[in-house]
Amino acid sequence: MKKFRMIPLILALCLLLAALAPQACAIEEPNPLAHAVIVVDLNSGEILFEKNIDQQRSPASLTKVMTALLALEAVDRGELSLDDVITAGPDCQTGLDSDSSNASIVSGEQMTLRDYLYCALVASANEACNVIAVAVSGSISAFVDAMNARAAELGCRNTHFSDPNGLSNDNHYSSAYDLYLITSAALRFPEFVTMVNTVSYHIDATNANGERNLANSNALLSETGFYGPGYVYPGASGVKTGYTRLAGYCLISTAERNGIRAMIIVLGCSGPNLEATTTVGNFAITCQLYNWLFENFSYQQVLSAADPIERVQIDKAEGDGAALLRCREDVVLLLPNDVDPKEHSVRTELYEDRLVAPIGAGTPLGAAYVTVGGKEYGPFDLVTNADVDMARLQFIKQGLQDVLHRGWVKVLIVLLVLILVLYLALVARYRRLRRRHLRQRREAEKRRRAEAERRQEAQQARAAQQPKAEPTQRFDVIDPAERDFEELDLSRYFDDKP
Repeated sequence: MKKFRMIPLILALCLLLAALAPQACAIEEPNPLAHAVIVVDLNSGEILFEKNIDQQRSPASLTKVMTALLALEAVDRGELSLDDVITAGPDCQTGLDSDSSNASIVSGEQMTLRDYLYCALVASANEACNVIAVAVSGSISAFVDAMNARAAELGCRNTHFSDPNGLSNDNHYSSAYDLYLITSAALRFPEFVTMVNTVSYHIDATNANGERNLANSNALLSETGFYGPGYVYPGASGVKTGYTRLAGYCLISTAERNGIRAMIIVLGCSGPNLEATTTVGNFAITCQLYNWLFENFSYQQVLSAADPIERVQIDKAEGDGAALLRCREDVVLLLPNDVDPKEHSVRTELYEDRLVAPIGAGTPLGAAYVTVGGKEYGPFDLVTNADVDMARLQFIKQGLQDVLHRGWVKVLIVLLVLILVLYLALVARYRRLRRRHLRQRREAEKRRRAEAERRQEAQQARAAQQPKAEPTQRFDVIDPAERDFEELDLSRYFDDKP
């Protein structure tokens, strides 16, 4: 009976321990045995795992990615063609060791630029890089200068090249992050992608050599390569292997599974030539990292483009001036499987200078940043789904402002103002002259009247001073002379006869 009484106690204890236990186990990060590692989601550029990604290390033959990039950019500019036949110069063996990887290219040999690039990227031929350098820049030293300049343009801060193939030990270094930047630029060229994914390549006989078949040294792609079987990874593609005693075993690779596209770069791994092991560390570690990535991460939707994020006021807008901002697209993130996408926060940054009507649908008016799983992602464009029209009065005002801001309108307005000023000046001058003329006429008339009054007064004064004559009686007396004149016959004086 006591045994049966203990069962409930044991069950209760188990339930208590279960309640106290964590509800979910966090994804355990890998611990790769490499000096530097970077794992990047190529769809977003997000770094999913990193280890010493800015540490300066010898990149060995990973250098050849930059060499190929400069050659393909020269082709893109029209300076070269992949079908150009190039003659290997006497400096094609510069800096090469007797045991360094090569494609048996000799001075004076003629091949196309395409063949030289396949030699460099598939067979990791060091002498091919010297030929490419001279073809692109005229000399190896000038090409190295171009490599360093291009690295700076790409944002590389821990990179310096001394040769085009990676054999130098002095002042020749890069970092996992910088190599990611360089490789991302090279992957934009379809020819580069084709070359680094080529398992084997055939070169026809040349003027100096017979036929050659090149095998890719990337064991993730083929079991027939230099490093043998055991490392082929489903979904893997390119990019480049590298090895020197100083650099260790290095590898840049990409792979895709379930929509996840990733790049992994490992530097300074162990291998057969460095210690007593048959495991080639760069391939083994890369496979482990891809397994960790694809098993523990997946794409999950955090925000929907249909859900409003923020309500904003639009200046000069019709109606109440309000607009709802949404993400341009659904925000889908590559998240660890133990992260709940619903548990997120959003912060926004508005572009205040753009919040003025009219606004076309889809115009970015701000950016959203999403924090989920303790990590912030973004920015993501915030847009309106519909046009925001300008208010009618504001539209008229804006239209007038637009017209008035045109150059020819400004010139016309200036001319009209000058004409108006000139007209007003002429009117003012006319009125001034007319007033002066009228004033002169009034003054002249006043003087004339004054003079007439003075003359009249003078006449009156003279008349007043003369004595008055006595009045005489008037008789009607006919002057004899007048009488005689009246009686005189004058007809003879007016005779019509001559």
